[in-house]
Amino acid sequence: MQSTPLVKPIDILLVEDNPGDVDLAREGLESSKMRVTLNVAGDGAEAMAFLRRTGKHAKAPRPDLVLLDLNLPKKDGREVLAEIKSDEDLKRIPVVILTTSKDEEDVLKTYNLHANCYITKPIDLHQFIKVVKSIEDFWLTIVKLPPNGAKK
Repeated sequence: MQSTPLVKPIDILLVEDNPGDVDLAREGLESSKMRVTLNVAGDGAEAMAFLRRTGKHAKAPRPDLVLLDLNLPKKDGREVLAEIKSDEDLKRIPVVILTTSKDEEDVLKTYNLHANCYITKPIDLHQFIKVVKSIEDFWLTIVKLPPNGAKK
């Protein structure tokens, strides 16, 4: 009998301060065809500690994908994005902006900071779950992600 190799789970860091949106994202990813590990940071400062593996996050996995809200306590999502994309060790991690803001200035600013895409959160519960599933379908099945921890 031939055994199938164990596939490493995809690590996602969700940076979100709204517990309801965290629950919806979790629900949207539960039916994933892939093994997904969802890590959550409730504010921008915690997100950077997780990404830089400092403090209580010293053994945190390097995420394959970051889902980032813009309006966060302690450190704004725009600041987090700027830090990620200017850090030699983190800049290749794809960052998907997932926020309620429809402001064109926010869209332009985040793309100027090298966000990989910008998605406005739908207010409707079922649409939100559908958006999370579409993020999963695109970023985890269609896109070829860089090797975790790659520095070249």
